[in-house]
Amino acid sequence: MSSTTNPYFDRVKSQTNLQEKIELLVPGFHGYKEKEMRRESDKLIRNQIYQKLYDAEAQAKDVYRSLVNQGANDSWDDTDHLLARLDRVMERINHSEYGYAGFFDSTKVREPDLDRMMGYDIQLIQMADSVSSAIQALKDSVDNNRLQEAKGKVGDAMKTVDALENAYNGRKQIIVGVQ
Repeated sequence: MSSTTNPYFDRVKSQTNLQEKIELLVPGFHGYKEKEMRRESDKLIRNQIYQKLYDAEAQAKDVYRSLVNQGANDSWDDTDHLLARLDRVMERINHSEYGYAGFFDSTKVREPDLDRMMGYDIQLIQMADSVSSAIQALKDSVDNNRLQEAKGKVGDAMKTVDALENAYNGRKQIIVGVQ
């Protein structure tokens, strides 16, 4: 994904102040500033993913409370596991690396790697949407008192969270340019 077709990068670039625009004109500093703006773009993307998952987690917590109140102990334990796994994935995404490599690191993070990482993270937004949809389907089952169906929906939601986590695990290879 080139930075010219990335709406997140374009948004960060359009919000530069006068000092930053001048810095972009300074030879040698231009590349540094562009890389920094790519990192900020990626942070915006990950914040969006985190927010989608945070909203989905709130719905899953409502489902859990409903299951407990209805005495559906065969489903609430699975829902508790779903919540724990979702929370773990959310926190990993929220505290992800920004694409920095130390000055003496043998692997340097280059602009094309950051662009690929942003493209990868944009795909994770779609996966976060799938998690939200799966949890919404679970909530609909519980809200409509279809508890047998809810057990399967918990499993479906768990699969989407697992798929998101597995995809997220590939992010490190993108950062270092392996993938």
